[in-house]
Amino acid sequence: MYDIVIVGSGPSGLTASIYARRSNKNVLVLESHTYGGQIINTLDIENYPAENHISGVELANKMYNQALDLGAKIKFEKVIDIKNYDDYKEVITNKNTYKTKTIILSTGSDNRKLNIKGEDELLGKGISYCATCDGNFYKNKDVAVIGSGITAVEDTIYLSDIVNKVYLINRSNDFKVDESLFQKLSKLNNVELILNSNITQINGKDKLENIELTDKENNKINLNIQGLFIAIGRVPENQNFAKLINLDDKGYIIANENCHTNIDGIYASGDNRTKSLRQLVTATSDGAIAATEAIKYINKKYK
Repeated sequence: MYDIVIVGSGPSGLTASIYARRSNKNVLVLESHTYGGQIINTLDIENYPAENHISGVELANKMYNQALDLGAKIKFEKVIDIKNYDDYKEVITNKNTYKTKTIILSTGSDNRKLNIKGEDELLGKGISYCATCDGNFYKNKDVAVIGSGITAVEDTIYLSDIVNKVYLINRSNDFKVDESLFQKLSKLNNVELILNSNITQINGKDKLENIELTDKENNKINLNIQGLFIAIGRVPENQNFAKLINLDDKGYIIANENCHTNIDGIYASGDNRTKSLRQLVTATSDGAIAATEAIKYINKKYK
């Protein structure tokens, strides 16, 4: 039986594993995709203490190797269910079932979709959710980014160095970014802002050919582009736990600042829980808190 099973190996999950191992707890981390979470898509991180400029991949590698060096066991399996019993809990994956004293859910979030016909069909054929992953495929071409947050603006800035032109489409006229980042965007000559507009149609057979926009006056705009990068937010990855763990109306785990869920011994940390600020530094903070709370629970219940 494990002391702590951590679901997810983003910054929050890896931080939790580091804290748990430093308390000599037997730790298993389960990850369905790639370690590092969404930070691996960030080219340059400037707001993480003591790391003035570091890529998301490099930071993820540091965290991952630190967890391994401390003795955390990391397996790449998809968690499909969890169960709660009086004396232990079970984590069920697509390959195995694990018994554990506590669980930390650090599942993060997935890309939010436009839910427009053609989006799924043209994924990888002009549609992408990751500019740093796929931007180089569109060198000297015309592309669009849709979104109003940090990711959308950072994607646009990144792509402006690669492509011929970037259209940044915003469904309102407000951007949810700080002034310094918006100033960087404003200085780019090959970026055009299209405000108060929605993508209403995606066209193309074997590859993306163009998109149709509708503005707030119901005017139509056609853009002939070769790439569309969707950056409209994230959806928490909590669907498999909804029968046991309380979620809010947006699907986030309801957890307090100590990362406690409605089930004793099960904690939520990172972007998948209810909170006011979702940043790299708050994800790692959650991981430390959740691990500390799990350790307290183990030491009290199993002494």
